[in-house]
Amino acid sequence: MKKKSVVLFLGVFVFGFLLPDFVQAQDNYSNQEAVTKRLRQLSRSYKDQTNLRSLAKSPDGNDIWLLTIGTGDTSTKPAVAVIGGTDGTQILGTELALNFAEDLLSGSNNELIVSTTFYVLPVTNPDAAQQYFSSLKFERGGNGTSTDDDRDGSFDEDGFEDLNGDGLITLFRVEDPTGKWMISKEDSRVMVQADPKKGEKGTYLVYSEGRDNDEDGKFNEDGVGGVNINKNFTFDFPYFTPGSGENMASQPETRAILDFLYEEARNVYAVVSFGSENNLSSPVKFNRGAVSKRVISGWYEDDTDVNKLVSDAYNEITGTKDAPAGPEQQGDLFQWAYFHYGRFSFSTPGWWTPAVEDTSGKARKFDSPEAQYLAWAESQGLDAFVDWTEINHPDFPGKKVEVGGIKPFSHVPPYTLVKEIAESHTAFITKLAEMKPNVKLVNFKAENAGKNLTRITVDVLNDGALPTASHVGTRTSWVRDVMVDVKTDGKLNLVSGPKRSYQESIGADESVSYSWLVRGSGDLTIKAGAPQAGFATIQQSIK
Repeated sequence: MKKKSVVLFLGVFVFGFLLPDFVQAQDNYSNQEAVTKRLRQLSRSYKDQTNLRSLAKSPDGNDIWLLTIGTGDTSTKPAVAVIGGTDGTQILGTELALNFAEDLLSGSNNELIVSTTFYVLPVTNPDAAQQYFSSLKFERGGNGTSTDDDRDGSFDEDGFEDLNGDGLITLFRVEDPTGKWMISKEDSRVMVQADPKKGEKGTYLVYSEGRDNDEDGKFNEDGVGGVNINKNFTFDFPYFTPGSGENMASQPETRAILDFLYEEARNVYAVVSFGSENNLSSPVKFNRGAVSKRVISGWYEDDTDVNKLVSDAYNEITGTKDAPAGPEQQGDLFQWAYFHYGRFSFSTPGWWTPAVEDTSGKARKFDSPEAQYLAWAESQGLDAFVDWTEINHPDFPGKKVEVGGIKPFSHVPPYTLVKEIAESHTAFITKLAEMKPNVKLVNFKAENAGKNLTRITVDVLNDGALPTASHVGTRTSWVRDVMVDVKTDGKLNLVSGPKRSYQESIGADESVSYSWLVRGSGDLTIKAGAPQAGFATIQQSIK
C-alpha cells in the first residue's frame, strides 16, 4: 500500500503589434482585470471575426466572459467550446484559453475561422480564481456565495488564519502520540499517513493552517469561498457535499454556461475544458455495465473510439507523458458536457509535475506526489516550500506546533513555462477543429425515369474525422439530427420521397444515399446538414 500523503495543495506567445503592451510584457498569470483587457483588445483588433459579451455576473461582481470567434452566421458552423477556470484553482486553463484565442486570431489560419466557430470562455469561476492574486494566497474552489458548509447555522465562520504571517496558507502539525501522521522517510519535509500494517506509528496531528474558530474540533471547515462551479453541474450532482451548493445549477455562473450552450450553441460538436479531469492523456475506457443502466454512467463504445482518436492526436501534438490519473468529479463540467449536453467532452489540466530523473537518466519513483513535486521544484531552483517553524498555537497550549508545507498552487507551472504549454495546446485545438464533422452533398444525379419524370439521387457524405453526433448525443434532443430537405418550384412536383428527412448521425467518412422522383420542370434545391456538422446545398434546374 502506498503511503497516503496529506500535504495539501492549498495553496506566451508574444503576438504582433495589434496586441497591447500589457500582454507583450506579461510575466504572470492574468487576474480578472487582465483577462478583461486582453479580451477587449481582441474584440477591438478583430471586429469582423469576434464578438465579446458578458453572460452573467458572479456573486462578487466579476464578468463571465464569452468570446465568439468566427465569420458570417457563426451559429450554423461546427463549433468547439473552449472553457477554462471552472475549477477556480486551475488558473493555467485561463491562460491556455486566452492564448488560444490570441494565437488563432493573430495567425494565418483564416480558413479555419471561416469554416469553424469557437466559443471561448476563459474563466468561469472568477471569484475563486482571484484568490491566487490576493494578499493571502490559498487554493479556493468556491465563488462569492456565502455557504454553511458544516451546517451549523452559521456562514463562513471558520476560515483560514495566516499563523506565521507569510501571506500563504499551508499546514500546521502538532506533536501528539494520538496522531495518525508521520514524517516521510523519503523527504523529511513531507507528512504522510502512518501505515500500521507496516509497523508504522503516527506521532503528529496535521491540519490546514488556521484556528478552530467555532470550537467544534475542526479546522477551516467553513471559510470564505462558497460554491465550486465545477461541482454545481447537473450530472451526478453531489447533494449535501461542501462546495456543491444546495441545488444543481444554483449559481449564476453555472446557469449562464448552461443557458448559452443549451439554447444558443447548438452547433458545438466538442467541448474542451481545462481542469483536473483528464481524458486526453488517457482516453475513457468502455464499460458495458455502465451503459446498460437506465441512466447511463459510462461512455458508449463508439464514443470511446472517438476519444481514443482524439487522445492520440493530443499526445502526439503536445508531447505530454507520465500524466497522473485525472478522474471525473461529481457535478463537474466534463461529465455534464458528455452525458447531458451530448457532445464529445475532452478535458486536461494542461500540465503536471514532470518526471525527475536519477543520475542514470531513469525516472525516479516516489511514494507521494508531494515528494516528487519538491524534488522537481528543487531541480528547477524554485522556492516551493515553507520550512516548518515553531509557533504558539492557542488551540494547543503546551504542545509543540509548527507551521509549514508546500506553497499553494503547486499544481500550477511557473509562468515561464506557459508559452510552450499554450502553443502545443493551441495546436491541438486547431487539429480538433480540422477533425470536425463536415456534411457534403456528392454524386448528384438527375436521370430520366419515364414520361415527364426524373429520378434524383444524391449521397449525403460526412467527410470529417468525427461523426456528426456522438452516440450519447443521439439520445438527447439537444443534439440535432442531420436534416435533408428538398424544395421545388415552377412546375416541378415531388412524386415520391420525403420533403424532409432526418438521420441521427453519420459516421466519419460515411454517407447515406437518398432518392426522389419528381415530375415536370423547374428548380430543385437540396439542403442537408446540422448545426454541429455544417450545411451543404445543391441547386439544379430540372428540364
